[in-house]
Amino acid sequence: MPADLTAATPRSRVRVPLRFHDGYAVDADLVTFDGLVDGREHIAVVLGDPAPGGTPLVRLHSECLTGDVFGSARCDCGPQLREAVERTAERGGVLLYLRQEGRGIGLYNKLDAYALQDQGLDTYEANAALGLPEDARDYTAAAQMLRALGVTRLDLLSNNPDKAEQLRALDIDVHDRVPTGVFTTPHNVRYLRAKVLQTSHTLPLGDLTDLHAG
Repeated sequence: MPADLTAATPRSRVRVPLRFHDGYAVDADLVTFDGLVDGREHIAVVLGDPAPGGTPLVRLHSECLTGDVFGSARCDCGPQLREAVERTAERGGVLLYLRQEGRGIGLYNKLDAYALQDQGLDTYEANAALGLPEDARDYTAAAQMLRALGVTRLDLLSNNPDKAEQLRALDIDVHDRVPTGVFTTPHNVRYLRAKVLQTSHTLPLGDLTDLHAG
């Protein structure tokens, strides 16, 4: 096991009522941590209780101000967050809210990439044009958080194979990868298609082609 994974410890735990725009509500424990390798203020959202002997459901959700807070339809982050909270609460598990805006490039760079996407580039091409990686996210801190919570075996709620591969490389036992829903709009279909074609996200292309605007 990499030495970094033993360093994090829970810092505080507080009960918070979560309320979503569609009326869905659930109470969750928000956990903060000391000793995270990247020094960022990531949060664990602990939801529900896994069945005795069951495997917790875990979602690694990267912060998205535009989608999570402002409801932007240019991505599927807001709907994925809403879905993940309910599914994790029903099953019992943890949602890690990771401060990795724009797949790790930051908010300002993400908005610069949006401007290039308006000129016809896809999300990955825009990052490359800015001299930035397609995906800068590292999940070492996520593995630290999970270990600090006593979670070493899990089912991962994700369409992204890289998340599972990174966690396994960090000695987290990803028993199964559970796909999220497909949340298409005329504004995000090119974004979703790029995720499928560029980084092998498990989104059914058949659901996307009908909304493809060219």
